[in-house]
Amino acid sequence: MKLLPEILAQADALQRIRHDIHAHPEVGYEVHRTAELVATQLESYGIAVTRGVGRTGLVGTLTRGTGTKSIGLRADMDALPMQEVNSFAHRSTHQNAMHACGHDGHTTMLLGAAQYLAAHGDFDGTVQFFFQPAEEAGAGAQAMIDDGLFTRFPVDSVFGVHNWPGIPTGHFGVRPGPIMASTSTFRITLRGAGCHAAMPHTGRDPVFATAQLVSALQGVIARNKNPIEAAVLSVTQMHAGEVNNVVPTDAWVGGTVRTFSEAMLDLIERRVRLIAENVAAAFECEATVQFDREYPPTINDATQTAFAVEAMRAVVGDEAVNADIDPTMAAEDFSFMLKAKPGCYAFLGNGTGDHRDTGHGGGPCLLHNASYDFNDALLPVGASYFVTLVQRYLAR
Repeated sequence: MKLLPEILAQADALQRIRHDIHAHPEVGYEVHRTAELVATQLESYGIAVTRGVGRTGLVGTLTRGTGTKSIGLRADMDALPMQEVNSFAHRSTHQNAMHACGHDGHTTMLLGAAQYLAAHGDFDGTVQFFFQPAEEAGAGAQAMIDDGLFTRFPVDSVFGVHNWPGIPTGHFGVRPGPIMASTSTFRITLRGAGCHAAMPHTGRDPVFATAQLVSALQGVIARNKNPIEAAVLSVTQMHAGEVNNVVPTDAWVGGTVRTFSEAMLDLIERRVRLIAENVAAAFECEATVQFDREYPPTINDATQTAFAVEAMRAVVGDEAVNADIDPTMAAEDFSFMLKAKPGCYAFLGNGTGDHRDTGHGGGPCLLHNASYDFNDALLPVGASYFVTLVQRYLAR
């Protein structure tokens, strides 16, 4: 590894910041303390700060020289609404809030890069540091874009990183094209006519129709989707009835859809609506379909990904970079930024959990697990990567 010595010298200070953020998690757009901590740090480095972008997001702007090029670096600040089971010193002090996805680490890595870049102005152009709320739910990236992110703080390209358990500590994984899936949810309500359960012929049973619907929906993946393309349709909820001797009037099913392309998502939504309407009609029921597209697929620009790979290799070496990692069906709202600007989103290995302090929970160190904790060894790695991106992108 070729980590920047000045960043390595700040490793303990960065760890203290990360632990402070971890101990005070905030959910969604309610990241007031975290955003103010970030703003105060940026201002102490001499970086101009704009607060309240996309409600509680903020942007730090740093310009050196006379160059007209600009680069955006993004970190997410929000936690998850879940109870932490760890008992180490920096565990969450808030009930039902936990940094179980490592956004505390992402924020701290970008702060480390900002501190270095402010002190070492060896670049020519502008760096925009994007600190975003509500990645987990609420599409904070889109909220910042809607608030004029790329017109008020223009960039030519944008880059982000997510820690990834299971990849060796400090190794990078990336790929051009789709790296994370879109996420959509659906809820299908079937309305029939309630009746006595002993006399089902006097009503129109939505429960029986719903049972047929669940099986029929799987045909979208099995028979409508091209077998060489990846997509998931999972029914995760079924709700109907309240008592044993009454056929209810309504029943509903809900679930999620994941795809790597908008075209595939269009196909699945069209088939879900058609199947629901026709299955309902076959059993003399009526169907209401709610299909909500939440986050689009995260699609890396090929040119910017190749550029990012070279920066990764400069920091951690060729052997620690997998430039053709398998994509994941998890979703990420950095996808909104990549729809607006070319860029690259990469995974940075968080290891297997061996880094956790005494007092961690018994569960695995996986994302969205109550025993998870970010690996502090990544802080200088991620910060050095961000700095290297800037120095190469905005080379004098």
